[in-house]
Amino acid sequence: MWFYVLIGVFFIVIGLAVHVFKWYFLISGYNTMSKEKKANVDTEGLGRLMGIYSYVNGSVFIVVGVLHALGLKQGVTVAIVFFCISTVYLLIKAQKYDGNIFDQDGKLRKGAGKQLALPFGIILVTLIFVAVLMFFSYQATRVTILEEGVKIHGMYGDVYTWESIEAVKLMEELPAIERRTNGSALGSNLKGHFRTRELGSVKLFVNTQKPPFIYLEADDEVIIFNMKNADETQEIMRAILRQTIDK
Repeated sequence: MWFYVLIGVFFIVIGLAVHVFKWYFLISGYNTMSKEKKANVDTEGLGRLMGIYSYVNGSVFIVVGVLHALGLKQGVTVAIVFFCISTVYLLIKAQKYDGNIFDQDGKLRKGAGKQLALPFGIILVTLIFVAVLMFFSYQATRVTILEEGVKIHGMYGDVYTWESIEAVKLMEELPAIERRTNGSALGSNLKGHFRTRELGSVKLFVNTQKPPFIYLEADDEVIIFNMKNADETQEIMRAILRQTIDK
């Protein structure tokens, strides 16, 4: 909860700094311009745009923090999507306040198109990266039972040999998750390293809304995962038990 609230507060503070207190040096790109180019920038309009962007995103993240505390974690995905869309809009709209690129009639100055290549390139790369990340984060966990052990596919995945597995059990509830340390958390889909109240550091590959969950202790770490439905999770559990019991 507090993580999202702190992000929201940070956005609002930045918005106030640029919009109200006119700390335009915080605007990326503007602070590195020459004095002559700065004179052609509508700093008041740009500061107002930055302020609105920051206030809205800050409010969204604070609301997400409150919803997260109430157990409604799906709002995180909405906040991330909104943040990406609003950031793209900001980067595009901000160019209109740069008199070095557009004239007073809003027309592109001669030769100024090259200056737009970098920000639009960044937008494209960012959108592709976010799309790929969200795609893989929403995929159900894929697990293969190998001769040497159990393999969890994808980012953060690994092969856990039968000899390394010290404990395995089926869980109906996850431990209380305190924070993400290195991974993705999109709605109910959690993948990567997380900190929990009861177990400390764990590695998760779960959809929190689709119990049960398989708990593994292997290679001095705790791994918890489930499949796209309860039947598949139980089938994988039976396969692991056959191998570990025979061991």
